[in-house]
Amino acid sequence: MSKRYPPEVREKAVRLVLERLDEFESPYAAARAIAPLVDVHHESLRVWVKKALAAGSQSGDEQRAGLSAAERDELQKLRKEVRDLKQANEILKLASAFFARELDPRHR
Repeated sequence: MSKRYPPEVREKAVRLVLERLDEFESPYAAARAIAPLVDVHHESLRVWVKKALAAGSQSGDEQRAGLSAAERDELQKLRKEVRDLKQANEILKLASAFFARELDPRHR
């Protein structure tokens, strides 16, 4: 049985996916990751995003309309840098935990 979602939920979910689309390999991957956050089935969200992308999605156009090409490029570069730094921090946390266990006298 299908579940009806209010238009506000649809708009919010699609907007979130479109805003973070460059962080994922595909719209499908973005929908799979974001759907649980907005309590929507991932397949429904994927279809909504697909329709929004095909229609030129007004929310995506509004977001892009305020930015010049140079600003969009810089934004994309900064988002990639943030992702890389988060990944490096995660690796450093794991390494520090590993070495802390190795140096712990109770570990031996």
